[in-house]
Amino acid sequence: MQLKIHSIAELPAAASQLINTFINKRIFAFSGEMGTGKTALIIEICRLLGVREQISSPTYAIINEYEAEQKIFHIDLYRLTTIDEALDIGIEEYLVQNHYCFIEWPQLIQPLLPPETVYVNIEAINENERLLTIKIR
Repeated sequence: MQLKIHSIAELPAAASQLINTFINKRIFAFSGEMGTGKTALIIEICRLLGVREQISSPTYAIINEYEAEQKIFHIDLYRLTTIDEALDIGIEEYLVQNHYCFIEWPQLIQPLLPPETVYVNIEAINENERLLTIKIR
């Protein structure tokens, strides 16, 4: 599945389509170059799912937890360098819960991701346009 976003104004619609298409899925892995909009899209998804608190990038915290109708985990693995570091923060515990789990830079933990993971690759076409390629392993 592919979605094309022509401007930042289309992020809420893309977030809605993504969540509604994969309504029974809980783990989403977002990849793409720095600055392509991974965090921006996840913020829109969190808002759509009912998060009312301030949503921010977990680059330094590694994991942000939000409350909505259910818990939502926003995980950013950019600063980690080994799978052992991911295991040390308890990544496996987050993956087995039935809560939404949105993971940026998931390549490091690829072997740990379950088969039902939704992979979202974001590619910059130009300054404003993005191409989202979405698949399940």
